[in-house]
Amino acid sequence: MSDERSFLFLVGSARAGGNTEILARRAAKALPRAAGQRWIRTAEVPLTPFVDRKHDGEDLIPPAGNERLLFDATMAATDLVIASPVYWYSVSASVKLYFDHWASWLDQPELDFKGRMRDKTLWGVSALAEAPEQAEPLIGTLRKTAGYLGMRWGGHLLGNGSRPGDVLLDEGALKAAETFFTGADLVRA
Repeated sequence: MSDERSFLFLVGSARAGGNTEILARRAAKALPRAAGQRWIRTAEVPLTPFVDRKHDGEDLIPPAGNERLLFDATMAATDLVIASPVYWYSVSASVKLYFDHWASWLDQPELDFKGRMRDKTLWGVSALAEAPEQAEPLIGTLRKTAGYLGMRWGGHLLGNGSRPGDVLLDEGALKAAETFFTGADLVRA
């Protein structure tokens, strides 16, 4: 893995320091020291509700405020890590809202969002208290998102845990975290 990589970790947990974040931080420890890391908790940079304006005849509004912060952070990263617990078989509401804003970014040619996302890699990290199959819709969402934008799909790291800290008892997930970002399974989505 190149030392020029820059990872944006978007933590969509409702609880700071929850199982998903613990697992993501465990995986991040194995990144090369020179790889940049930026951590943003989506709850700390709330977005306005998404309004689809592309067909209303008005000019689209460029990203501003927290939306601009997330846009700029997304564009600066080579690797985007969505760290979201499995909530009702999908990503958290704050991560879903972030994705909803991508629709506006795609509709603004001057942002070249799709073109700039193509060279990035999308990764997923999640914890859940149910059977691993319950994460399939969430994983599918991330893989399809990467595919739509022509991004590389890095893979998904899944751990088990309900109560805070439970993921530390999931030896398989902790072992997988040690090599998760090696890119061994990296594919164009």
